[in-house]
Amino acid sequence: MHTQSAPDEFAQHLTDVFRLFGSISLRHMFSGYGIFHDGVMFGLISQDTLYLKADAENSAVFRDQGLSQFEYVRQGKIIGLSYYQAPEIVLEDANEAALWARRSFAAALRANASKAKSVRSRHRHET
Repeated sequence: MHTQSAPDEFAQHLTDVFRLFGSISLRHMFSGYGIFHDGVMFGLISQDTLYLKADAENSAVFRDQGLSQFEYVRQGKIIGLSYYQAPEIVLEDANEAALWARRSFAAALRANASKAKSVRSRHRHET
């Protein structure tokens, strides 16, 4: 039985795609899904397109392949997030999927560590 809150077929397929990387969970977000591993979001799905987390250390790998950044429009302005379209090979090769997932998961961990450091620093200055 298919319910509206159940992940769509493409999102569910990613469980198999990332099997060599490890278990993932999907959370419905806006008009798509967030992709999580160990509680950390490293990817997202929007309009049946897979995007993976990028930062200063790995974004060049995406750009060098001509992969586009995830963007949306808010109040008439284009907003780009630190997620880039995954290359097609990710959906076709489990080893490549695991490699790209590890890179993006590492970027997500770095982003989370940076946010935590910023919060700790602010607390120190407020006391």
